[in-house]
Amino acid sequence: MEKLRKHESIGRDISHLFRSIRNFMGRQLEPYGISDAQFPFLMLLLYEDGISQEKLATSLKCDRATSARAIAKLEYAGYVYRVIDPDNRRAYKVFLTEQGIEMEHILLAVSKDMNDILLEDFTEEEKLAFRNMIQRAGTNISKRNQTRKNTDE
Repeated sequence: MEKLRKHESIGRDISHLFRSIRNFMGRQLEPYGISDAQFPFLMLLLYEDGISQEKLATSLKCDRATSARAIAKLEYAGYVYRVIDPDNRRAYKVFLTEQGIEMEHILLAVSKDMNDILLEDFTEEEKLAFRNMIQRAGTNISKRNQTRKNTDE
């Protein structure tokens, strides 16, 4: 196994991977008027239709402004609609429209294609290890960011 050299940047490699994924997703979803940034919102709504706009943001680990922009664009494109939460009149619940529901097979196919490409030639053990390591790395950096945020306040 090759050793990581001091001058090599894992962040640079992850950034390249992230940009490549966004490029792939953007090309796949462009015919439907959906951006790569909107894709995770639709995927989450496929499984949790009617969740609050705030929970969407929290679940996808993005800020409320980013979530609001994505939802507004999806609403304009006819994929989702929002209703005022009867339990909290200042909040919204987000639902898929019929058009959004009809996108399920396309969204799932794009997701499967991306995963198949990313994990091509990986053994089952490597696939599981890769996913676990990515999740752990994300947790590590999130904890550090939260610690710094708390000390900055």
